[in-house]
Amino acid sequence: MAGRKYTPEFRADAVALWRASAGRRTMKDVAADLGVTRETLRLWVRAADGGGQAPASGSGPEGHQEELARLRAENARLLKAEKGVAAGAGDPPPGGPVFCQGDEVTSRRWDFISEYAGEFGVQRLCRVLQVSRSGYYRWLAGADARASRQAADQALAAEIREIHAVSGETYGVLRVHADLQGSGHHVNRKRVARLMREHGIIGRHLRRRKRTTLPDPVAPPVPDLVQRDFTASRLDQRWCGDITYIQVGGRWLFLACVIDICSRRVLGWSMAPHMRAELVVNALEMAVAARGGEVAGVVFHSDRGSQYASAAFADVCDRYGIRRSMGRVGSSYDNALAESLWQSLKREALFRTLFSTMEQARMVILRWLTYYNARRRHSALAYLSPMEFEQQQRTTAKLSLAA
Repeated sequence: MAGRKYTPEFRADAVALWRASAGRRTMKDVAADLGVTRETLRLWVRAADGGGQAPASGSGPEGHQEELARLRAENARLLKAEKGVAAGAGDPPPGGPVFCQGDEVTSRRWDFISEYAGEFGVQRLCRVLQVSRSGYYRWLAGADARASRQAADQALAAEIREIHAVSGETYGVLRVHADLQGSGHHVNRKRVARLMREHGIIGRHLRRRKRTTLPDPVAPPVPDLVQRDFTASRLDQRWCGDITYIQVGGRWLFLACVIDICSRRVLGWSMAPHMRAELVVNALEMAVAARGGEVAGVVFHSDRGSQYASAAFADVCDRYGIRRSMGRVGSSYDNALAESLWQSLKREALFRTLFSTMEQARMVILRWLTYYNARRRHSALAYLSPMEFEQQQRTTAKLSLAA
């Protein structure tokens, strides 16, 4: 990482992320999520502390507003879970002694026979319930196996719930299954789906939002070098980027990102309460720094928003030898990869979240971006995280050179 020129915004975000961990994570882990060394992060923290210790979380007006927002969110969550209000509150408990159409009646019959066999006898109960005695005795002989399977299901359900919680309650069946496989569990995906369904563990979904691209009618033409083909055979072959917005009180926080199309890693980002060209320039500068400055020949694809068509952005691309590419006006499919990132962000980190301060929103977004890069499993990468995929790509390239 030596010699890389990181943007002041990225260094400030890195320090803020470390401080927000409040000792729950090691500096090494935070640095790994950011893609820098522990020593680099330690120097940034020391430099920030030298300029005056940051106020403790929860102090001052900003801290009080954040605490108030947190308490309101917690109160809303508790109200949803209140007895008689939560979904399924009126349903009978699972395994209860209620016979309804669609129940596993055969299993209930075996239980009924076991309970009253001493009083009425197995033969009579089997005749009345129209089941065979041999079937009942086979079921009885398998009691230990069923108990073992049930215990295993309970243990697996606990692990699934933990994975779901760590993901911010966003992972669905496929990503939970991939996480279990990555942890060494050889488990069937249908079993994972069944347990999630039985325990009410559901991934998060989000409706499509409106576009915000503002094209510049006088900007010089830029060709579409991607043509909706969001694939790349190697790292730093194609990048793409876009801008989205997040409501903070009565204001807007704008976020620009740069994504490596091969690995889906968010190489650079920038957040500001405006949509000037410097927003996308700062995100691109951070991406260049993440790749050590050697990015000549990279194709950068975007929409035709005025920020990407600006002379300032064009100058930065020319300086680093980056080839610009733009999709058509009014077509989100021409920048589908970036749109997919925004949907994941809003579904997994911003869903039904009301921010009262810019600092609060920045920290939530920053945590999600570093989590997305370092730990979130991506379906297009065989359920590896972007950083894991990049490491795999580099290892494969080294082995090919050695051969």
